[in-house]
Amino acid sequence: MTGGNGYLATRLIADLLLGGSEVRTTVRGAASEPRLREALRRAEADDSGLEIVHASLTEDEGWASVTADIDGVYHLASPMIQSADPDDVVVPARDGALRVLRAARDARVPRVVLTSSFAAIGYSPKPVRDYDENDWTDPSTPGLAAYPLSKAVAERAAWDFIDREGGETELVVVNPTWIAGPTLTVDARSSLQFFTGMLSGAMTQVPRQRFGIADVRDVAAVHIAAMNTPEAAGKRYLALADGPTLTFLEVAQVLRLRLGAFASRVPTEEAPGDEPAPLVIHNDRAKRELGFRPRAAVDTIVETAESLRDLGLV
Repeated sequence: MTGGNGYLATRLIADLLLGGSEVRTTVRGAASEPRLREALRRAEADDSGLEIVHASLTEDEGWASVTADIDGVYHLASPMIQSADPDDVVVPARDGALRVLRAARDARVPRVVLTSSFAAIGYSPKPVRDYDENDWTDPSTPGLAAYPLSKAVAERAAWDFIDREGGETELVVVNPTWIAGPTLTVDARSSLQFFTGMLSGAMTQVPRQRFGIADVRDVAAVHIAAMNTPEAAGKRYLALADGPTLTFLEVAQVLRLRLGAFASRVPTEEAPGDEPAPLVIHNDRAKRELGFRPRAAVDTIVETAESLRDLGLV
């Protein structure tokens, strides 16, 4: 697994270890290892079956040994680069995915499960915002931000590589929506920053946006099913909770309703702007082919906040 110290990755490693698998994972540096092992202990996972190695998505060195003698690759890592230039984000994301796929092919790894995003599916406008795995974000969409652009370009490049020169290595892609849920790490990054901002009162208004939410535990389960289901080869799978998509204001309302005084500082207003258009995202393929049984979005929202409280992050 690449990027082993991330929010989703720690949950996925824990589930694999708890299921009896041995895991080799890459991290960016030696300082990441203690935090990773601490996160796994929170899940009561025995880390004796974990091997931690160092490899960079921006360099070829080391990937042959990383992918040697393994049964499958989960590619979760994506470079964390803050830049106004989209190429600073897109190029390493694309080249990193290709570097991992090339090493997996050369090592005759049977299957790679790549973590993409709904950002690679639903960030180009449609007359009706109704999305499934057949939809793609068009990289030429005017005003497309660096993150969705990087996800669309990297995933397209991965599929193209497998089609042209993937050999016997199979590819499956998981496209989660906005991931929330209990964290095993003490780094409140990505979606967790919205929760800490709302709960702490630092965020006085919420963005005016509608989106799908996915529980990190469910997304990890979809990855494992994608690796182990023979019929999944060559397919993409959207991972998200059941029910309608949500706005940030609706998330805030759930927190206030369910968590009482702890959520007393959660915003009650949206930022100025247009009302978000209706949005429908389908998870039928994952349910039908992978046995996906997602949690309710309301439970995910509440348990995210409780996790941050219990870890002292709010």
